[in-house]
Amino acid sequence: MKVTVLVPTYRRPDDLSRCLSALLRQQRAPDEIVVVARADDAATHACLADHVTPRVLNVEVAIVEEPGQVAALNRGIEAATGDVIAITDDDAAPRADWVARIAAAFESDPKLGALGGRDWVHEDGRMIDGERTLVGKLQRSGRIVGNHHLGAGGAREVDLLKGANMSYRRAAIGDLRFDRRLRGTGAQTHNDMAFSMSVKRLGWKLVYDPLVAVDHFPAPRPGEDPRNAQTLASIRNAAYNLHLILLGHLTPLRRETAWWWYALVGTRVYPGLVHTGLSAVRGTSAGAAFARWRAVRGGAREARRALV
Repeated sequence: MKVTVLVPTYRRPDDLSRCLSALLRQQRAPDEIVVVARADDAATHACLADHVTPRVLNVEVAIVEEPGQVAALNRGIEAATGDVIAITDDDAAPRADWVARIAAAFESDPKLGALGGRDWVHEDGRMIDGERTLVGKLQRSGRIVGNHHLGAGGAREVDLLKGANMSYRRAAIGDLRFDRRLRGTGAQTHNDMAFSMSVKRLGWKLVYDPLVAVDHFPAPRPGEDPRNAQTLASIRNAAYNLHLILLGHLTPLRRETAWWWYALVGTRVYPGLVHTGLSAVRGTSAGAAFARWRAVRGGAREARRALV
């Protein structure tokens, strides 16, 4: 079984160097590595020229003209030739048995369409530890439970995977591509959720195994959707993407349930009326809390109109 590792990257040469070094140390070498880069990203091309040669790693550089992670991932899928496409971020470093575990999982289960694993997050010089058994689930309310960076226990089926560590059987992907309707000029939040849910919707099994692990060093994101400094525009984009995905994948009854749950209750990230009130109680100014709520509901309404 041929395994292609797909790494989209943009102006993070130090992170990319660490990622490629980790791929070089794999117990089972990837059969192909596709690095997707912009033509004008001189730093990335310099890193590739200095760091790898075809004799060391079978690296193909796929050029993408359009900005954004969705375009880069789709370009990488087109360039990949493997039976399995293992996707990781340029700011992640797969552990030494990553490719071997991925290949073994797909070889042993022909119904496996996608496999994800734990991304051990490193921030401010320390690794975020902790354990959660509930990972990658879409609850009846429409609430998304991630926890991919904290998952513990055995391998189990899930509803969605995380982009820093997810692999797909080529046969399960077929003509499916990452959703170009998603908003944002950089990461296009929730593109991984949309893609993995689409594979499951086609009847394939999605599995999360914490032993299929990468170390993740979250780097700043370019564009209007920054990682740690959210703006009202990025909040609106993320809410739009979330609701576009939910409305497109849920049954009519569950769509309405999710719509009203997010409107009335919501979460800390996507506050409804309840969480907006809690934010004000906890010390967030009423104006800021209301502005976030308005951005979230604005994105939700725009997603609903887009599907009419």
